[in-house]
Amino acid sequence: MANSENPELSIIILNFNVKELLLNCLESIFQSKGKLDWWQVIVVDNASDDGSVGALKVKYKTAPHSSSGNTIELIENKTNLGFAAGNNVGVKRAKAPVILFLNPDTLIVNHAIQKSLETLLSNPDFGALTCKVELPDERLDYSCHRGFPNPWNSFCYFSGLAKLFPRSPIFSGYTASYLDARKAHEIDCATGAFLMVRKIAGDQINWWDKDYFWNGEDIEFCYSLKMKGWKIYFYPEVKIIHYKGSSSGLWKTSALKVSKEERLKTATHGVSAMRIFYKKHYYKKYPPLLRDFVLWGIKLLEHYRKFRIITGMRYE
Repeated sequence: MANSENPELSIIILNFNVKELLLNCLESIFQSKGKLDWWQVIVVDNASDDGSVGALKVKYKTAPHSSSGNTIELIENKTNLGFAAGNNVGVKRAKAPVILFLNPDTLIVNHAIQKSLETLLSNPDFGALTCKVELPDERLDYSCHRGFPNPWNSFCYFSGLAKLFPRSPIFSGYTASYLDARKAHEIDCATGAFLMVRKIAGDQINWWDKDYFWNGEDIEFCYSLKMKGWKIYFYPEVKIIHYKGSSSGLWKTSALKVSKEERLKTATHGVSAMRIFYKKHYYKKYPPLLRDFVLWGIKLLEHYRKFRIITGMRYE
């Protein structure tokens, strides 16, 4: 039987300067939690300077006295370690056989956690699962339902071919919009905003790849799981709400204002993640001319994204 020393689920939330969103996220978790749910809730703070840690200590018990109450375990990193390394710190504290990585700019709707956990545990070949992740305007967050960004899929996505032919598996391989997002099915890549993972699967890939600072880690994570033979599952029977980009400020769905300097920094990290993933998994598979063309395209994208930030534009 699950108890405070042997919870059924460990929830890891990595926070960076989104205090109010974090508090709302935690409140939604505890509101959805039932008397029979034994969860370990771990908050890893990446050296926030917005009062996040102080607010947590005021509102919650910050020692693991009981998995049945509104108790959190708080880890205070002295520096901003980024998404991958920051979450890996939380993994070391996790006690459960299943870990849910949850963004602080999300809200749990009804019993999304319980039903996702039940589905994952009922299918031993599932290494990871994500639910339906909705943006505040009820659109699907495309990041929860994707293919891998190989050169062809990436070209179709950035050229607009995926939008022109959303039902074609040839052109919409990255967005995976040719698959019915109303039904549960296997996918290539889920989102780190809500990623439920078997501990045995995560251990096999040594968890998050620290070569990534921000963005791209979830793609690398899912790719590594698939290479080990695990399935990634999209489960749209339940959902969460995601105020996407609230730490980076790059998306219109962000609930916070982020400085231009911070947005430029995160845009650079995002494009860097593309370069890292490409070099790790695709670079050697293609002829030299195509290799250089892709890297040139990534560099061009970086300049374009920085231009959008300087001119005040944000992603949809």
